Amino acid sequence: MIFRSFGTSEFLFLLQSLQWTLILTALALGGGGLVGFFLALARASRLRPLRILAGTYIQVIQGIPVLMILFLSFYGLALLGYRLPPLVAAGISMTVYASAYLGEIWRGSIQSVPKQQWEASESLAMTRAQQYRYVILPQAVRLSLPSTVGFAVQVVKNTSIASLIGFVELARAGQLVNNATFQPFRVFVVVAVLYFIVCYPLSLLSRRLERRFHA
Repeated sequence: MIFRSFGTSEFLFLLQSLQWTLILTALALGGGGLVGFFLALARASRLRPLRILAGTYIQVIQGIPVLMILFLSFYGLALLGYRLPPLVAAGISMTVYASAYLGEIWRGSIQSVPKQQWEASESLAMTRAQQYRYVILPQAVRLSLPSTVGFAVQVVKNTSIASLIGFVELARAGQLVNNATFQPFRVFVVVAVLYFIVCYPLSLLSRRLERRFHA
């Protein structure tokens, strides 16, 4: 068996696969953020049944490994006759995973807004929607930014599990290049560096926002 050496074409392949990692991250944060926003509103709702439903969803998803959600999306739905492409299955799984955590992060931010802000907006005869739009959400967004950015780092790293269903993102590409070159140290150092290039600036941004907003 003849192995290739790790060269420019292999590096470009890893770089191209990084794009798919970022695409999957964007799908997770975009879809998860949309669902998580409504979950946060439901968790902070005055309606008890709505709070219970949203809380149950969050607890169930947070209590299940994201890998199990991925397997259910890809293999479980296939048994029911719905065979999804790896990107779609991974996108749905990461969206479900992200929605539960973002919903809880944003719920905490909404409820962290001082009670006096709610009372002041009520005294101005604002509706519930106006309270959220003009008073509560602007403050909640500010409070949630550090945690949201920090969670985005976890999402980037967790996209690596999509390799288990054949989706070629950065981790899977590293495995393929290693199989072709049999140079694991060189290949996975490059993979680790690419992850670091994406995640480290986000980590710095999260810490900077935390210092700035909690000063």
